[in-house]
Amino acid sequence: MKGTEISIRECDYSNPADREAVGMLINAYIADEMGGGELLTEARQRNLVDALGEHPKTILLLAKMCGEYCGMLIAFENFSTFTVRPMINIHDIITLKEYRGKGVGRQLLESVVGIAKRINASRITLEVREDNPVAQHLYRKIGFQAPEPVHYYWRKYLL
Repeated sequence: MKGTEISIRECDYSNPADREAVGMLINAYIADEMGGGELLTEARQRNLVDALGEHPKTILLLAKMCGEYCGMLIAFENFSTFTVRPMINIHDIITLKEYRGKGVGRQLLESVVGIAKRINASRITLEVREDNPVAQHLYRKIGFQAPEPVHYYWRKYLL
């Protein structure tokens, strides 16, 4: 696989192969040690793809190498009240284990940076686990950094 070209493109929600790839990739992410949670059933995978396709500000990029889906980035365009410009929040970035270290994650990130520039976004945000130094290293190489002062990610479950 070394030296093999990686292709990145936006998801075509009408393409059955893209739809299936989204479900497969999200389940691979959930099953990964950095994921967590319960795998999505086929019905929930379909619901996820439908919901992402219907959301007006979804950015869903798919990566392929050697004709195989190998990565995905899901982000959402938002709006910054401080800069009065769009912003993008990366929600999920996934590279299948066997494709890690081959530039898939980097190309997904570079692609979303291109989208951010095209819409004149003021920034791109993401969250990363403290115990994921590999991802942190990649993000730093692309130009991401922790904010000053450090922010905490909080949540309240409603289900």
